[in-house]
Amino acid sequence: MTPSNNCIQVGNRAPNFHATAVYEQEFTEITLSDFLGKYVILLFYPLDFTFVCPTEITAFSDVYDKIQQLDAEVFGISVDSEYCHLAWIQMDRELGGLGDIRFPLISDLNKVISSSYNVLTKDGKALRGLFIIDKEGIIQHALVNNLDVGRNVNEVIRLLQAIQHVQNNPDEVCPANWQPGDSTIINDPIKSKDYFSYK
Repeated sequence: MTPSNNCIQVGNRAPNFHATAVYEQEFTEITLSDFLGKYVILLFYPLDFTFVCPTEITAFSDVYDKIQQLDAEVFGISVDSEYCHLAWIQMDRELGGLGDIRFPLISDLNKVISSSYNVLTKDGKALRGLFIIDKEGIIQHALVNNLDVGRNVNEVIRLLQAIQHVQNNPDEVCPANWQPGDSTIINDPIKSKDYFSYK
């Protein structure tokens, strides 16, 4: 798989991959294309046994039921081995571990996945890349934080809800700070004025 900035552009097809993961303390194989028909959140993070990473992974795990209700799956990905993932999961949260988490952690030991999504640093870690992929395998959202700053789980859920809303209602667009139940804008030069006239 050749790294390419074009392949990770929003609106393009997500690069497929096949890799070993840890799920429910067992090793399993995951192929991204097997999840066509569902939304997928890819959660890249730098390394196991670090400081910000467990706060993000456990935060996503804690809202996993809500993510599943939105017909979506989450996959955590780092350049660690599946054995390292397993050891981290087996460590209690109070000690900086993950405990039992609700979604798989994928091993990208050969760094092919991180490279294909253009989140691999020069020293071989993954940046905090987050990609929301729709049911057709198209990237609808991409966010990359540097190593020291964690992501907002509630904002990821809001974005997923907004993406789903406009895909289910193709004549509507979501304004800034939109939340489910808020007004949208009709994607039309005349009808859009209805939204602005009520603000």
